[in-house]
Amino acid sequence: MSDNAGWDTEPGQPSDQQPPTQPAPGQPYSGQPYPGQPYPGQPYPGQRAPGQPTPGQPYPGQPPPYGQPPPYGQPPPYGQPPPYGQPPPYGQPQNYGQWTAQPAAPAPGGVPLRPLSVGDILSGAFTLIRRNPVATLGLAAIVQTIYGICSAIISWRELTAVHTLTSLPPQPTSAQLRDAFGQFLSTYLPLAALTFVLLFVFQAMLTGMLTVVLGRGLLGDKITIEQAWQRGRVLAVIGLSLLVPLFVIGLLIPVVVIMVLLVITKIYVVAVLVGIAAVVAIIWLLVRLALAVPAIVLERLGPIAAMRRSWQLVGGSWWRVFGISLLAGLVVALIAIVLQIPFAIIESLVGGGGGMPTLFSRGTAAAAAGPSVLGLVIGAIGSIIAATCTRPISAGVTVLLYTDMRMRREGLDLALNQASQAQGLTGDEFMSLWRPGHGSGRPAAGPGGSVGQWPPGSTGVGPTGPPT
Repeated sequence: MSDNAGWDTEPGQPSDQQPPTQPAPGQPYSGQPYPGQPYPGQPYPGQRAPGQPTPGQPYPGQPPPYGQPPPYGQPPPYGQPPPYGQPPPYGQPQNYGQWTAQPAAPAPGGVPLRPLSVGDILSGAFTLIRRNPVATLGLAAIVQTIYGICSAIISWRELTAVHTLTSLPPQPTSAQLRDAFGQFLSTYLPLAALTFVLLFVFQAMLTGMLTVVLGRGLLGDKITIEQAWQRGRVLAVIGLSLLVPLFVIGLLIPVVVIMVLLVITKIYVVAVLVGIAAVVAIIWLLVRLALAVPAIVLERLGPIAAMRRSWQLVGGSWWRVFGISLLAGLVVALIAIVLQIPFAIIESLVGGGGGMPTLFSRGTAAAAAGPSVLGLVIGAIGSIIAATCTRPISAGVTVLLYTDMRMRREGLDLALNQASQAQGLTGDEFMSLWRPGHGSGRPAAGPGGSVGQWPPGSTGVGPTGPPT
C-alpha cells in the first residue's frame, strides 16, 4: 500500500494516481499541489470551507438549536430569551419568560407584607377599613357619637354664655361690664377646658382601639369591638397623649421667654426668626414621635419607652415619615371638609352658628335670638360623620408607616409572612409577634447600620415585654 493512500483525488482521477512530488531544484513548477497542500479552491485539511458552518452550528439565516445562545452580536430569535447574563439587544422586548418573575408578597389582609410604597400605605389604609368595617367605622361611629353629644351640650352652654355677654344694653355701666365679663369667664373657660380634655381622652381611646384592629387586619384577622377595647391599652395611650404636649410645652417655655425679651429690646427680626425656628423644631419633634402610639399598642411598651421607640424608628427617615403624614393629613382634611359642607350650609340657614357672629352683633335681633338647638344638632351630626370616616384613615396610615419602618429596618415582614400562614393566633401570640427581635431575619439597625437613640446617649428601647 502506498504511503499516500489517504490523499483525496480529483473527480475522475484514478484512485492509484499518486500526488505529485515537490520538483527538484531548478525544475519548473508543473501546477500540481505540493504534498500536504490542497488543490486550488479547496480548504486545507481541518479548515472550514467558505459558507460551511462549524460542527454543531446552524447554517446562516437559521435559528440556533434550542438551548444554545446565538452568535455574539446577533439578537436571539423572537420569543427566545437571551443567554444568561447578556442583556437583550437595543429595541428588542425583554421576553425572559415566566420563570424569572418574582413571586408576589403575601397579602392576607389586603396589604402586601413587604416594605411599602407611598401608594401602598394610602391605599392600604382604605383596604384595612373596607375589610373590617364593623371594628373600624363602627367603632369610630360609637366613640365619635358619644363625644359629639357631650361636645354639643358643652357648646350649647358656651354659646349661652356668649349670648349673655352680647345681650348687654347699648351703653352698659362699668359694673354691668365687670359682672358680665366675670360671669362669662367663669363659665366659658371651664367649659372650653372640659371640651379639650374630652377631645383628648376620646381621640386617644379611639386611636388605641383602631391601632389594634388595623394591626390584626394586616394578617387577615378580624376582632370585635369588645376585643379592641380590651387590647387597645387606652390608659397608656392617654398617658402618651398627655406626655407629648407637656414635652412640647417644656421646650416652648424658654423660647417664649427669649422672644419676649427680644420684643422688649425691639429686636423684632430676631424675634420672628426665633419663632419660626421654634415652629420648625416642634414639627420636627412631633414627626419623630409620630409612631409612639403603635409602639404602645402593638409592642406593649410604656409611654416613655414608646417615645424612645418612635425616635429610633423615624431616625434617618424623617422626610419620608413627614411627607407621607402630610399627604395623608391633606387627604383626611379634604374628605372632612367635603363631608361637612352640606351640614355647615344647613346649620347656617337655621342659625346654629351663633357663637362668634354675635360678638359683632350686640344689641341686634341676632343677639336676642340666641343659639339654635337645631343648628347645634345639625353641626354635631356633620362632625360625627366626618370624624367617623376620617379617624380610621389617619390611624391606618400611622399603623402602616410604623409597620413599614420595622420591615425596612428589622425584617418584620419575615415574621409577618410566617405568622400569616398560621391560623387563629391568640392575643398573646399576636403581641409577641410585634416585639423587637421576634422572628425577624435582621437585627434592628438604621441607615448605615446605626440605630438612632432618644435622647442622645440612651440605650434604646429597654425591656420589650409588657411594662409593669
